[in-house]
Amino acid sequence: MCAAHSRHKAHGRRKAPPYQPKPPSPPILLTPLVACSPGTAQDVLWHIAEYAPRLRKWLIANPSATPAMLEYLAQVGGPDVARSLQILLESLESRALDAIAHDG
Repeated sequence: MCAAHSRHKAHGRRKAPPYQPKPPSPPILLTPLVACSPGTAQDVLWHIAEYAPRLRKWLIANPSATPAMLEYLAQVGGPDVARSLQILLESLESRALDAIAHDG
């Protein structure tokens, strides 16, 4: 192979730049499933609690919802939040009564 041909061949290949920025992650699509998933990060849950009133009722069904979050939701309300909290409290009360009945 002649020297000119090997130089041309070497110039034809490009090296990757030393730094290639990654594109940003797409924003999380806020859905009822995200709101009630126990694996959803607390900062996302709090974002939903503050800025997505239509999804607040789904946070109440999330086992990862903290007492502070439930209290916040009770205070700020939103579509079906009061009913969702009522269902949660009735469920907890029913479990407590069942536990007492089985222990006694």
